Amino acid sequence: MLSLEMMRNHTRKYVYSVAVVAAFSLLTGCGLLRKKAPVKELNGIWIPVQQEIGGSPIPVGFMEGTELTIADSRYKVIAGVVDKGVIRYNGDKMDIYGKKGPNAGKHFMAIYKYDNGELTICYNLNGDAYPKAFDTKSNAMFLLSVYKKKGKE
Repeated sequence: MLSLEMMRNHTRKYVYSVAVVAAFSLLTGCGLLRKKAPVKELNGIWIPVQQEIGGSPIPVGFMEGTELTIADSRYKVIAGVVDKGVIRYNGDKMDIYGKKGPNAGKHFMAIYKYDNGELTICYNLNGDAYPKAFDTKSNAMFLLSVYKKKGKE
């Protein structure tokens, strides 16, 4: 039979465990324990300086006039037509949701890095998994874009 002291110790351990789980859930739900994306640094107009798809380089002429504008969680791409949507950041990953334009209703998964004023994004145009590396050779539906801020390219 359990003594009163043993029951109290068991209850304290249970309450402590529940409190720890609740605190962790609250912190991760609020994003406090997630790696933060450098959203402010990403804000602005970006010009592609290098692109490839499926391991093949995209000629510079095809990139002329293309702009990516990022404003916190919103994006706009001008590439002959205008595409607008929302970006959700999770560490070095992006979930990109098209809202208006040719990609309306589509979801793309991507990884990105921001280094020395350069933004590199590897998109999975199928939207079924995040790319594992900044490489397109293994997948015809991966697009790699290297951007520089407008006026600094």
